[in-house]
Amino acid sequence: MFEKLKAVEQRYEEINTLLTDPETVNDQQRYRGLMKEYKNLTPVVEKFREYSSAKQSAEEAAELLGDSGLDAELRLLAEEEQQTAREQMETCAQELKVLLLPKDPNDDRSVIVEIRGGAGGDEAALFAASLYRMYTMYAEAMRWKTEIISLNETELGGFKEISFSVEGEGAYSRLKYESGVHRVQRVPETETQGRIHTSTVTVAVLPEAEDVELTIDPKDLQIDTFRASGAGGQHVNKTESAIRIIHIPTGMVVECQDERSQHKNRDKAMKVLRARLYEQAQREQNEKIASQRKLQVGTGDRSERIRTYNFPQGRVTDHRIGLTLYKIEAIMNGALSELVESLITFDQAERLKEQAQQA
Repeated sequence: MFEKLKAVEQRYEEINTLLTDPETVNDQQRYRGLMKEYKNLTPVVEKFREYSSAKQSAEEAAELLGDSGLDAELRLLAEEEQQTAREQMETCAQELKVLLLPKDPNDDRSVIVEIRGGAGGDEAALFAASLYRMYTMYAEAMRWKTEIISLNETELGGFKEISFSVEGEGAYSRLKYESGVHRVQRVPETETQGRIHTSTVTVAVLPEAEDVELTIDPKDLQIDTFRASGAGGQHVNKTESAIRIIHIPTGMVVECQDERSQHKNRDKAMKVLRARLYEQAQREQNEKIASQRKLQVGTGDRSERIRTYNFPQGRVTDHRIGLTLYKIEAIMNGALSELVESLITFDQAERLKEQAQQA
């Protein structure tokens, strides 16, 4: 591992020099690529340097302790320094193992989130709207930008389904753990006898695909236009600005009617289609790679029940890691960080375990 870290540090210094070269600065594409690499390497190099400093301190303390003429007070200080340095080395070594885990290539991407009401009718649609609010509040706290792509509302103010984009650094790295079935247990406002109902909502988190990564043959698309309509069938506009795109080879259907402009709706629909096709290709590839892995956090399996929100008990339980938090109100108001951090830590621990087994 440490030979690899020396090579990483060497590359880091090399990039540092290149970034000050006027030739690199003038080539914006190359400059951006190097800046991204430099940024990714920085935490690894900083932690390696911290480890190296602790190692040097431990060696210096050992050298002092090797002096038979050292007085008792100095010996005690040297022993304490050696112990502290060794503990720091151990901590740094563990953190470096995590930093050197293969990075998900999609982690830095922006995402498209699709939320659909499942079992439970109106109550499921209302909870879909609650989840949308939760994610947009979390995105706001993370300083990410959100934009609705398509929306199908119910008369009670719920969402049969909603698609929206989240743009910002590391959006996929934190939101990817949200894919799956979210279950809610609460007394609906329409329930007169106070009975608790259980409903489900499906969430899919798709990394945005670049145009260059995915080529879609125009001949594979059937594009229809229609008039946009809102809840209760009222017409939002009188022109055929809504777009429906069918990807013939897969049968995938994407609709967008949020914008008044047909051109904008088409762009948004293509963005969703591209993300869905990219995610499908990624999922197939990951299934081949991870076929032997028994527990995967954030696999994106739409049928996997990942979390329960129990309102009468004020708790949220993530079933993948067995974590229960009694702070449902804060979580529904976008305080997702504790859940997300726990999922990231668990995922890293599982990957480290796998790495150890393969070694």
